[in-house]
Amino acid sequence: MSDLNQTLNKTIGFGTAPLGNMFRDIPEDEARSTVEAAWNEGIRYFDTAPFYGAGLAEKRLGATLSQQPRDEFVLSTKVGRYMLDETEEKSGLFADGRNKKVVTDYTADATRRSIEQSIERLGTDRLDFVFVHDVSRDFHGDEWIGKLEEARTGAFRVLTQMREEGLIKGWGLGVNTTEPIELAMQLEDTTPNVSLSATQYTLMQHETALERMMPRAEAQGVGIIVGGPYNSGALLGGDHFDYAEATPAVKEHVAQLNAVAGQHQVSLKDAALQFSMAHPATAAVIPGSSRPGRIAEDIAGLKTQIPAAFWEELLHEGLISPKAPLPQA
Repeated sequence: MSDLNQTLNKTIGFGTAPLGNMFRDIPEDEARSTVEAAWNEGIRYFDTAPFYGAGLAEKRLGATLSQQPRDEFVLSTKVGRYMLDETEEKSGLFADGRNKKVVTDYTADATRRSIEQSIERLGTDRLDFVFVHDVSRDFHGDEWIGKLEEARTGAFRVLTQMREEGLIKGWGLGVNTTEPIELAMQLEDTTPNVSLSATQYTLMQHETALERMMPRAEAQGVGIIVGGPYNSGALLGGDHFDYAEATPAVKEHVAQLNAVAGQHQVSLKDAALQFSMAHPATAAVIPGSSRPGRIAEDIAGLKTQIPAAFWEELLHEGLISPKAPLPQA
């Protein structure tokens, strides 16, 4: 993972899903100010996707980053969806996004088309990392294995060729479950060298990832970028967990974590960032935000000293796995 270490270097990045009007309609000036705050605070890794508001997040991110020297930041986006010049009514996570019609397609031609559209929206000349987006059960149900095969013979081969030609530094999967990443790492001819795992290696939720995904990634030198370290805001007292409404069980889990944090005067936000970053396989952690003031909090959170007694009590209470590598003081 030497090239990845040099490029990402266990950095804190910026995830742009909220900029696609996820859960709420974000004013343009607020979105612009958030990206500018990330840049001004020293963040140099930015991740986005066509799915985030039907290209809205890419356009908002590109409006700011296109004014900066391209060699000074790392940029990733995703394939698996592209836009048509047609409109459709929106619902779900990005109901307030653009009304462009989105097509889900993991074939080779669709992958190239998606990349071309993303580069245009971002106002850039190249991408650093590309992730095959949402080829998983949570989006495709029982058909997800068929979609994974479509990606294997399409997107995976295109992205492997691009990596071999030096057009991108790496590629992998960008999913909210662990199994697709595990399966992709077992392939011989089209093997990813980095993947984005959202919500799966967090302070609240990590047992499944620790069983197979993280150890295999560490052994193979595959970098794991941790997205959604706050589980859609649930850890911070929000109403959503993993992009759905938080259940009473989730809220009770958060209350238990908060009780321990309160006893040790620890911020759960700080603990969450440091926990996700501590695993040797983690290449970067990319919390998302649509509010400028949150960026400085995230950066400061990685530097805060957290007492060993806090982690020890979480272990004692069974709130974190004994298999998880813990942050060092």
